[in-house]
Formats: sequence, C-alpha cells, structure tokens
Amino acid sequence: MSFARELIAWYQANGRDLPWRATQDPYIIWLSEVILQQTRVEQGMPYFYRFVESYPTVSHFAEAPEDDILRLWQGLGYYSRARNMHKAAKLVLSEFKGVFPVTYADLIRLPGVGEYTAAAISSFSSNEAKAVVDGNVYRVLARYFGIDEAINGTAGKKIFASLAEELLDKERPGLYNQAIMDFGALQCKPKSPFCGTCVFQVDCQAYREGKVNVLPVKHKAKASRNRYFHYFIVQKDNQLLMSQRGAGDVWTGLYEFPMLETAESMTVEQLFEQELFKGCFAETAVLEPLGAITKQVLSHQNIYARFYRLDDAEKVRNKKSEWNYFLLEKLDSLAKHKLIFSFLEENKELINLKL
Repeated sequence: MSFARELIAWYQANGRDLPWRATQDPYIIWLSEVILQQTRVEQGMPYFYRFVESYPTVSHFAEAPEDDILRLWQGLGYYSRARNMHKAAKLVLSEFKGVFPVTYADLIRLPGVGEYTAAAISSFSSNEAKAVVDGNVYRVLARYFGIDEAINGTAGKKIFASLAEELLDKERPGLYNQAIMDFGALQCKPKSPFCGTCVFQVDCQAYREGKVNVLPVKHKAKASRNRYFHYFIVQKDNQLLMSQRGAGDVWTGLYEFPMLETAESMTVEQLFEQELFKGCFAETAVLEPLGAITKQVLSHQNIYARFYRLDDAEKVRNKKSEWNYFLLEKLDSLAKHKLIFSFLEENKELINLKL
C-alpha cells in the first residue's frame, strides 16, 4: 500500500471529528485555519464558534468594526492575525465581489494567507491538488524518510515542499492533507509519539535508526530579549485608568493598564527611584504589588509583567495622553491583549472590580 493510501486509511479510522471539516465553505475553513495558527485545537474551538456566530458570512466580518473583532479575539494572542483577517475580508468584498475565493492563486493574495493556509483552504474547499506543509507535515516526513536537513532553512523548505507535492494523493488532496496533519497531531507527536502502534513503524527510517527524538532538525532561533513592564491599577470611583498602545510595538491599538517599562527587573523601592516613575506619580504614592511577576513569551522577546495598585488616583502627577479613565461597565467593550485580559479575569475581586 502506498504512503498516501496507508495514511488516508489511518485517518478514516482515527481522524478527529472537527466542525470545520463538515463543510466546504471556504470562508468557514479560512476562519478555522487562521484561528488555529499557533493555537491548539482545544483552545481555538470556542473562538471558532464565537466568530461563526458573530460573523456568519465574510460580509459580516468585513463590515464589523476592528475593535469588535479584536475584542472577540482577545486571549488568542498574535493580534496581527485578527487585523489581517479583517483586511482579507474587506478585500474579498472589493476584489471578489463578496465571494470567498477557493483557488490557491486567489487565496494567496489575501492578507495573512501564506502558502500553507492557501493550500489548506483550496484543497479542503475545492479539492485543488496543493500539498500542505506545516509543523505536523515536516515532522512526519522528516521521521519517515530520515531527513536531517533543517526544516527552517532554505534548502530544507525546498526539500520538504517538493516531497510533500510528490506524495500528495492528486485525486483526494483534501482528504490526504487532513490525514497527514492529523497523523502528525495525534500519532507522530512532537514528544512521546506512539511508535509502538504506528502503521509506518516498519518503514519509518527514524524509528529504525533510533532518531525519532532528534528529527525533525530545526535551526536555533535568535536569542529573545527580556522586557520588564510595570502596570498600575488606578481606580477613581467607578472608573479605571486604561492606556491604548500605539503603533510600532507589540499589541498595537489594544488596551492595558498604564505601564512603565524598565531595562531590568526592579523592586518597588527601585521603581520609586526611577525618573520615569517620578515623572508620572507623586512622591507620596503608595504601591501595593498584586500577585507575582507574570511572564509572557512572544516572538523573540519575553515580557515580565508586574502589577501594582496605586493607593490614590490623585497621586497620578502627569497623566500621559494615552491614559484615559473608563467606566468599569465599559471595560468589557475594550479590546485587551492576553496579559491584561487574563489578569482582569483572575483578579476581579482583588482589585474590587465588578465586571
């Protein structure tokens, strides 16, 4: 039995029953694919249902305010995905007359749609013979064929793309693509794969040579830089001071608490000595640390966040232009990044918020 047929047979017996697999609607498939980029299925599933319910068609999505989309997205991270989705939906309306494209050539033109996503949507919606190459596919092919070329190198990408196209079942590309992705997610997992029950055990080169735990090979990413964010909870009656992030940095346009960044980790006493702190808060200010330091890992940077409650709103000496008070009942309407969204969810009582 060929690799493709063996793989599809495994999938038909073991594949996951996922809602976006019950349709060929390219818009619905696009929603699922973008939401699941860098997101586990279990985490992304509730978001998928929310977006389908809120925006049942691409026209609904395109016509929605960006802030509403970002608010619905909060908690998923990588907010550029949501912004690109909004741009893509608008392009579908303007360039494709509201009909979501199904060909690879058209899909690749949409903002935020790369080679993998275009191949996935086109093969799932119209059975176009385009092979998907994602992390799961790299892993399965690297292990089965014993390929030790780095998957994130130029040469490696060409080798795996070519091999993926060669193995693709040209008559059932959509089914094959679903099969190889599920096989990588469920059977040939990154850690502790189920080699003992694998249908490819006899032919898997990595298994025969004891290289399962070293393949695929990946070049090390450049070192991440550390950043230290100090967030201040400032409450005045039934209002909370919030800040909207500007362009040119992480979380563009999203809301958070007033924040000061330092070059290194600091105690409360050290923070009081900083000129940037003195410029914003009175010398008599009292800060109460709330919880431990929270680490947020982003692409090439680690955010170390500390939250403090200010004892008196009147001790804000110079309120920055991006710092504004919002009624507590309006906070839910603000699109917040995951760090702030999670803190609010976990500390409503701690900071006396009734949301």
